[in-house]
Amino acid sequence: MKKITVIGAGIVGIATASYLRRDGHDVTVVDKLPPGEYASFGNAGILSPGSCVPIAMPGILGKVPGYLSDPMGPLKVRWPYFPQALPWLLRFVTSTGLAQVEKTADALISLLSQTFDAHRPLAQNAGCSDIIRQTGYIVVYDTKQAYRNDALAWKLRRDRGVVCNEIDADAIAKLVPALARNYECGVYLPEQGYVTNPERLTKTLAAQFQKDGGVILQRDVLDIEMGAQGPQALLTDAGRLEFDTLVLCAGVHSGKFAAKLGDAVPLEAERGYHVTYSDPDLQLPMPVCAAQNKLFVTPMEMGTRIAGQSEFAGIEAEPDYGRADVLAKHMKRMFPQVRDVETTRWMGRRPSMPDSKPVIGRATQYANTYYAFGHGHIGLVGSAPTGRIIADLVAGRTPNIDIAPFRVDRF
Repeated sequence: MKKITVIGAGIVGIATASYLRRDGHDVTVVDKLPPGEYASFGNAGILSPGSCVPIAMPGILGKVPGYLSDPMGPLKVRWPYFPQALPWLLRFVTSTGLAQVEKTADALISLLSQTFDAHRPLAQNAGCSDIIRQTGYIVVYDTKQAYRNDALAWKLRRDRGVVCNEIDADAIAKLVPALARNYECGVYLPEQGYVTNPERLTKTLAAQFQKDGGVILQRDVLDIEMGAQGPQALLTDAGRLEFDTLVLCAGVHSGKFAAKLGDAVPLEAERGYHVTYSDPDLQLPMPVCAAQNKLFVTPMEMGTRIAGQSEFAGIEAEPDYGRADVLAKHMKRMFPQVRDVETTRWMGRRPSMPDSKPVIGRATQYANTYYAFGHGHIGLVGSAPTGRIIADLVAGRTPNIDIAPFRVDRF
């Protein structure tokens, strides 16, 4: 049994801590906020084992000017922040070659195809299996040409065994009758799913982790104390915490800690927004993705949520809720009948790597330190598989996939 400290109480940190605790380790989670109250609070809730297509795709650079000039578009860069974002953006561009994209898709499908298998034992143990739904979802396009423009992305999925059924406008209407008849075609992915409340999932798993003997401390981690053999304690606003093994799952804050440990990583806070409709008067049997606008509409237990957008403004900048207003306008176009008398808006920070692959594995310089961060758009779907891999590594077991593509020093 090892004394393990996990930095980060988001879904990746809690899933990782849960798997470590299942192996019998003495596990403590440390975070400034309560479990599930950062990026894990307000995401779209999608559990998509088929999300193997990276954001950095061939041809995306040519689309960026259109995204930026369109006030309803999915991308915004706050120009005062551009110089700081530029190194990340340059690495993003160099990740768009077809050969690299194919390798990234191979790595992601190996990780994400395990999501239901890895999430279910945690949810069952916590008594919250009802949160996980495997209904499939649909992706819709305004025009057939727009769908053809995404041909490479669909080929990447199909080549890796993801079931993708083309559907026409009539089939879309049958699957989701409430959706406006604005879409000529789409794709139904029957093996995908979602969770009905990402925050409740994280908090329920955290509560079960504590019932099982784990410890969660709400503290601000100020620094990592180094000893003769490497990291040995956290210095927090409430004192010093010793450990045998450290696992870094601190989301967008992971970069500063990894740098302290000698591993510089190109990690960016890619900000996303949501609008949640508490009483939308909508019946949605499954999530709907509007592909051209890069957003999801998901039925949840607290109402209906539309989530998306990518904003580059750093970690600390105040939210621009105009981005949430853009989502609300898209919602009205997709579902004109939606009731918007009770809505909430939110902004979260995705910890994004330029090649869309998270960092999973051991630190380069210290045998007692492991990384599990940088999941970007796939934090929820990748969390439980990542946690299981980290538990295998700590226990000396060989993970069930090749984790070399996720190494921290790949750039």
